Amino acid sequence: MRTRPITPARIEFGAGPGEPPRAPDFGDLYHPRVGAAAQARHVFLGGNGLPARWTGRRHFTILETGFGLGNNFLATWDAWRNDPARCEWLHYVAIERHPPCLADLSRAHAASPWPDLAEPLQRAWPPLVPNLHPIDFEGGRVRLLLALGEVSALLASLPLAADAFFLDGFAPARNPAMWEPRLLRALGRKAAAGATAA
Repeated sequence: MRTRPITPARIEFGAGPGEPPRAPDFGDLYHPRVGAAAQARHVFLGGNGLPARWTGRRHFTILETGFGLGNNFLATWDAWRNDPARCEWLHYVAIERHPPCLADLSRAHAASPWPDLAEPLQRAWPPLVPNLHPIDFEGGRVRLLLALGEVSALLASLPLAADAFFLDGFAPARNPAMWEPRLLRALGRKAAAGATAA
C-alpha cells in the first residue's frame, strides 16, 4: 500500500483575544470559546475518570484520534505531573492526518496554560512525514507516540491496548471519516479491559 504524503493543517487564527483557531478545511474550531484547557479537563480527562483511573497503575495508555494542537496531551501530561498517585508510565498515542507545522503549533501555544510543557513539545516536534514518531518526556516516563497519517491505515499496525480513548477528530458532521462505525469497531479492538472513551 502506498503511503500518502502528509498535508499540514491549514489553521486560521482568530483576530481577537479568546477567539479559537479554526480549521477551514473542516469548517470547525479547534476548541470551544471556553478554551482548550476547559475542554480537555472536562470532556477528555473528566469523561475518562482521569486522573483517578491511573492511580497506583504501572502503565496507563491513552489513544487519541486527532492530535490537533496538542492541548489534550498537554492537559493530560500536566494532570499526570501534578498527581502524586500517578501511574509510573504514561503512554499517549495520537493519530493525526493533518498535523500543524511547527510555526503554527508555536503560535497556537503562545498563550498556553502549560508553557513549561508546550515548549519541550515544540522542541521535539517531528518532521511532518508519514510515520510513527516516539517522543519521550520526564526521563521516558511520559511517551508521546505521534502517528502521522490515515487513522484507518495506522490503527491496525499499532500494538497497544488502550485504557482510555480521546475521540477528538472534529465534529462528526464536519469530519465523518473519523466517526465511521467501521473505524469505531477497530478502535474497540484496541481497548484494554475496562477501557473508557470520551
